[in-house]
Amino acid sequence: MTSIQWSDGAPIYRQLKERVIAMMLDGVLKPGDALPSVRQVAAEYQLNPITVSRAYQELADEALVEKRRGLGMFVTDEASKKLLATERERFLNEEWPQVLERIQRLGLAMEDLLRPIRNGGEK
Repeated sequence: MTSIQWSDGAPIYRQLKERVIAMMLDGVLKPGDALPSVRQVAAEYQLNPITVSRAYQELADEALVEKRRGLGMFVTDEASKKLLATERERFLNEEWPQVLERIQRLGLAMEDLLRPIRNGGEK
């Protein structure tokens, strides 16, 4: 895992869980990959092992990782699909309405929105 800055706004176990999820969505952790051990993460980030275990347990409860006795925790084959579906749903329900409202407020046309895509990402 990379360097993590902990914020006071959310419990550390939840922040750790979100970081692991981000790594899955970014393709850093792929299906079948092992998560670092609880002890390794606890030592590296100076966390209580119970905190790390709680984050990992929530990931397991959501079927994003699976426990393999004596081997550790591994990313499930379905993790990416589940996460993408969840993130898409969250975007459409929480973020898109605000984006759409701003598009309408600015009077942007479909052509304005598609131009950067048609130009290969150029403005």
